[in-house]
Amino acid sequence: MENTSEHGAPQDDIQAVERLHAACQRITSELGKVIVGQRAVVEELLIALFARGHGLLVGVPGLAKTLMIRSLADSLSLKFNRIQFTPDLMPADITGTEVIQEDKASGQRTFRFLQGPIFANVILADEINRTPPKTQAALLEAMQEHQVTVGGNRHRLPEPFFVLATQNPIEQEGTYPLPEAQLDRFMFNIFVDYPDEDEEFEIVRRTTTDALGRIMATLSGEEIMALQHIVRRVPVADHVVRYALQFTRLTRKEKGEVPDFIQEFVSWGAGPRASQYLVLGAKARAVLHGRFFATCEDVRKVAAPVLRHRILTNFNAEAEGVRPDEIVRRLIEVIPAEEQESASRGSLPEVFRSADAG
Repeated sequence: MENTSEHGAPQDDIQAVERLHAACQRITSELGKVIVGQRAVVEELLIALFARGHGLLVGVPGLAKTLMIRSLADSLSLKFNRIQFTPDLMPADITGTEVIQEDKASGQRTFRFLQGPIFANVILADEINRTPPKTQAALLEAMQEHQVTVGGNRHRLPEPFFVLATQNPIEQEGTYPLPEAQLDRFMFNIFVDYPDEDEEFEIVRRTTTDALGRIMATLSGEEIMALQHIVRRVPVADHVVRYALQFTRLTRKEKGEVPDFIQEFVSWGAGPRASQYLVLGAKARAVLHGRFFATCEDVRKVAAPVLRHRILTNFNAEAEGVRPDEIVRRLIEVIPAEEQESASRGSLPEVFRSADAG
């Protein structure tokens, strides 16, 4: 008979959660040797990794996005490749290509596949919006299928496989913005903000000396994949799933009653993949915090990175400066955890109207 904890969870799973919690503390500590602050960004990166998702990092230049991703790969003992996206980058430059190879002894010619930079565990797709849609699609296919097809042959990518793409939000000339359907492939849209004054002071102090922090590896690829399976095994109560569903269903103004601010500012809402990622993100966050159960609080904490690239705002929102993060904040206010069951039955709770009226 399988040993269980007092909460009914298998003892092996509880121990695995404890290992992952400890490992994440070590990873955060190692990243702290070279990255100042950005703890929320680091946590969102780890949540996406252990939930088997991909991340899109958005921030102005100079915020150490590349250093953060490279350091994360180093701390996880994973192979890292950076792909600089440019307007002349071709799909074969990412996936690889087949070349003709001649056997000098027999003179026979055969095709040989040369792997592209996509064949690594952690891929940094730098400035993904600078390359044409055809090349973007080659990367996004690899993200979805964990394989590439060249010359009619399928080639599996190494596991674990984790793509982090960056976008510069201020230089839009000569770029090819990702369509919403392709943005939906990313589990998280991670906003990298400016450091505060004390953090910037520490950044300047560290980076203007000759001393460099050295990252120590904490987890192997096999351990990461085992812990990814543990995240999937985390139980989620029905009321937490119902609560997560409201964050996506209440953005769809074509599908019933929604809060007034959705009618006013949203032109298109989030799809079912957002609901899946809200629950998966909640599971992963729970495990990172040492719990083998997900809560409504976990859902709230991952709501912004899951939804900010899946809520399409309209002209009214642009005119009034209302961004998707503000929409998510208002949803958090009008979907209190104790109301989630009544909200899930399709009626608009009175708290929505009172919140809008206020």
